[in-house]
Amino acid sequence: MPNTEANKVNLENISSLVENLLTELGEDKDREGLLRTPIRVAKAYEFITNGYRQNIDEIVNGAIFDEDHNEMVVVRDIEIYSMCEHHLLPFYGKAHVAYIPNGKVIGLSKIPRIVEVFARRFQIQERLTKQIADTLMEILQPEGVGVVIEAYHMCMMMRGIQKQNSFTVTSAMRGEFMNDEKTRNEFMQLVRLQAPNAI
Repeated sequence: MPNTEANKVNLENISSLVENLLTELGEDKDREGLLRTPIRVAKAYEFITNGYRQNIDEIVNGAIFDEDHNEMVVVRDIEIYSMCEHHLLPFYGKAHVAYIPNGKVIGLSKIPRIVEVFARRFQIQERLTKQIADTLMEILQPEGVGVVIEAYHMCMMMRGIQKQNSFTVTSAMRGEFMNDEKTRNEFMQLVRLQAPNAI
């Protein structure tokens, strides 16, 4: 979605809504600890949902290069923080993204940035996984893309069933990752490897 004037966040309107929410939940919006809470919440939501105001073409910014490389490229353990659209509560975890180039590679930092664009929206994990895979297929036209996301959902941990240790795994396989079991298994094995120590 392009970053246009029409997509700007009205912090004043959101702040007013938060004031009403506090009142409806039985709080005194005028007590000291809550005086600036509405504007803080408005600014927090502006940041949390900034994926609506970002454009994939601008994020990629031409960082796609001709390269004779046809082996799997994997970027693992990309931290994700998103908001469940059903309860407006956070879910968080890690995304693992792989692709097999077809004459073109993308700058490695662009993959986490693409993940971030879609994570910073009201989401469900299933859709988030699919959007990342489909976007990489569209802009790179690779032999295939694989995406796995592992996440904890506060809507399960704080309310409802209140299961603290359960997490959700979703996957989206495209091209060779869907059609070739050996490729898919190689990706899943690489996802399970321990990360190297940082230098």
